Amino acid sequence: MKRISFKSLILAGSAALALMAAPAARAETLADALIAAYRNSNLLEQNRATLRAADEDVATAIASLRPVLRWVADATYTKSAYAEYYTVQSGGEIDRLSASLGLSASMVLFDFGQSKLGVDIAKESVLATREALVGVEQDVLLSAVAAYTGVKSASERVSINQNSVRVIGEELRAAQDRFEVGEVTRTDVSLAEARLAAARASLAAAQGELLAARESYKAATGAYPKALSALPSAPKLPKSLDEASASAQRLHPAIKQSQRLVTIADLQVALAAKKRLPVLAGSVGFQAEEGGARGATVGLQLSQTLYSGGALAAAHRKAIAGRDASRAGLSQTGLIVNQNVANAWSNIKVARAQITAIDEQIRAATVAYRGVKEEATLGARTTLDVLDAEQELLNAQADRIDADANLQVALYSLLSSMGLMTVEHLNLGIPTYDPAAYYNAVRNAPLTSVQGESLDRVLRAIGKN
Repeated sequence: MKRISFKSLILAGSAALALMAAPAARAETLADALIAAYRNSNLLEQNRATLRAADEDVATAIASLRPVLRWVADATYTKSAYAEYYTVQSGGEIDRLSASLGLSASMVLFDFGQSKLGVDIAKESVLATREALVGVEQDVLLSAVAAYTGVKSASERVSINQNSVRVIGEELRAAQDRFEVGEVTRTDVSLAEARLAAARASLAAAQGELLAARESYKAATGAYPKALSALPSAPKLPKSLDEASASAQRLHPAIKQSQRLVTIADLQVALAAKKRLPVLAGSVGFQAEEGGARGATVGLQLSQTLYSGGALAAAHRKAIAGRDASRAGLSQTGLIVNQNVANAWSNIKVARAQITAIDEQIRAATVAYRGVKEEATLGARTTLDVLDAEQELLNAQADRIDADANLQVALYSLLSSMGLMTVEHLNLGIPTYDPAAYYNAVRNAPLTSVQGESLDRVLRAIGKN
């Protein structure tokens, strides 16, 4: 396994930071990152295809209400094993080739609403899948926010650690100069050397975190970050936790999806009950045989399953159990959504409180560091005192970066937990995927060339053809 040297890691991290700091016509904003994530997400593409497949289930269900038309061509060659008998009976024909062509149509005329229930189930499944797609959209955009803040935080940590290396290097040189004139001992110089080595290690770690953050950004948005703008002002939030929870119960896609699943389960119970009822089907046929013989048939068939070994009863009980499960799932989803809202709300309050406290810590640590450094020049403080004061300031600055990142993620996590982390609600100003376009093109099970051309236009519009 090839080992990466410390120097290589430093150079790689510096190059990454230089790329981010390079002048550009316009720095990338958080909105740019969100737009890129929406446009380049493979996860969204996967779930859009899943939705289109659900749309086709509606077309399939609609088709079950229509007649089925079939043609059948038949050819039969017969060679008699009893030549003498057939010679007498058939006037000398030993071999015979017969052919026929038939056309038939069949259709369910009445099934007590079974087919209609199948259509309703398919339509509800489409609506549930649409809500699932909205949930994926929220996850994709929230991941982009986390990736953006991750790069910003990592780059700021690199800057802080670079400054720390510079400052401690100056402290080391000062300690060496004072050692040469006998003002400090060799111990002071060693302490400064150890602290400089630790600062360089921290810088290498920070640069490694930046490289990892850049990879996360690329995974979330489709491209590496360039120069990133400052984080925008906080999005508009509800005034209270109760308001946020109420909004989440109305708008969150997971709850809407669960509600659709409950409706589907109710319909499946009704369908399972109707499976025991009779079905009336009609058929029409036309057949032409070799030699000019022709015939037409018209028929009706009424059928009902009287006994299936208990399969129909088991299917009915299974549907009832599924309905109970979906209702419990809806209740559980509501609890989880409320919990996520409360957690995000608490995280916002904690992050803001931390920022206030850390700002005070940074102010005090800055004053302390300057004072200790000045006192050290007068001989009242040791080199270790200066290094400790500098490290405390560095730690406070790093904590401030983390608190800022946590606040931003918490703000958008609250939007996500309320069901509002969408392109439309964030007003990103870009065309969005229309889930109804494909559905409207296929819901009536298109057959003719005109309908096919319309479907082709829809596919081109959504970029699938």
